[in-house]
Amino acid sequence: MEIWPIGVFVSCDAGLGLPLEAVREVGVPTVQLHAPHSQSRSAEHAAALSARLAELGIEATCMFAGFEGESYANIPTVERTVGLAPPSTRAARLVELKEIADFARQMGVTSVGLHVGFIPHDAESAGFIALADAMADVCQHCAAQGQAVHLETGQEPVDVLLQFIQRVGQDNLHVNFDPANMILYGSGEPLPALQTLAPHVQSVHCKDATWSDQPGKTWGTEVPLGAGDVDIEAFLRALKQIGYTGPLTIEREIAQDRDRQKAEIQEAVTLLERLRQKLA
Repeated sequence: MEIWPIGVFVSCDAGLGLPLEAVREVGVPTVQLHAPHSQSRSAEHAAALSARLAELGIEATCMFAGFEGESYANIPTVERTVGLAPPSTRAARLVELKEIADFARQMGVTSVGLHVGFIPHDAESAGFIALADAMADVCQHCAAQGQAVHLETGQEPVDVLLQFIQRVGQDNLHVNFDPANMILYGSGEPLPALQTLAPHVQSVHCKDATWSDQPGKTWGTEVPLGAGDVDIEAFLRALKQIGYTGPLTIEREIAQDRDRQKAEIQEAVTLLERLRQKLA
């Protein structure tokens, strides 16, 4: 595979990603897949989806988990509902996350991604330790079938995420670095965070955003790639500096306007192709 193949975050029947059938028109060689609904996670569907990707000439590089009951309505709601962090839903979601990993394995996808949720900031707290132990359990399940786990950045400062990775202590736990999420959540400047997390970064999202006037309390605003505060050229230069050569996966979550979503993703592809050529 070439250095920095361009990709798109895609949804089959769940999530806010670009529909799979639109990927051919965008013209990219890789995708990250949002895991389908539970009733679609059969061996037959895995085979059919794999065959469709092969027909399109597209490689699935990571499968992202999502769970019933998650809401990104605002930051406090994310803290209450997203990922493995909420104790009340953790046990059921651990089971489902392993099922998603199994579905990904049936498709030959070797990485599973997720938002783990808001990690407690106190590394000595019972909540932090319990969440890390749950994550270690998932990592062990995935390692047994040759898969890595990618934690998406954004909901915690970089030092908390590093402590969490160290506490989990599993070699197959990595980072999916999303610079826009750092801005959207108000959790820190993206480029210094990338440098700090460099040894762990195995996948990235190319997404852009502007800061909230109350970072960490209210959402920033997601905007088209190149129109926000990330500085996408500087981001790519930083990726080059840390030696990252994997896919540049575009994420644009405006599923309520599919035509606009596809148009802005196409513009993002053009921008990344230009920058990739410039920085090669």
